[in-house]
Amino acid sequence: MNKYPAKLEKRALRRVDPDAVVREAASDAGPFLSFRYSYVEISALGRTAHVKSRKTRYENGKLTSEAFEGEVDRSAYDRMVSDAQKYFLDQANLFLRSLTAFFPSAGKRRSESD
Repeated sequence: MNKYPAKLEKRALRRVDPDAVVREAASDAGPFLSFRYSYVEISALGRTAHVKSRKTRYENGKLTSEAFEGEVDRSAYDRMVSDAQKYFLDQANLFLRSLTAFFPSAGKRRSESD
């Protein structure tokens, strides 16, 4: 019991033969790791809207990144905001409709209003 905790004795460093290391090409069986990341920022000030975008992806052992900035007309910005708000409200409406089946008074209200 007097040897616990076990301690390793110091060993001398040794050189590794470079020919002993076997290098193999990556297999085409499929990627082990891949990811995508994208970011878009749109801000409006005055008559123009400023757009900033960045996309990065790692696929098939290759890292690709691209970024751009630009300006668009304010009417395009307003249309994008309107479309985003409509999409959000439609999704919220759909979600809330799916919950009405769980409320006991939902069936009574529908029959009374018809």
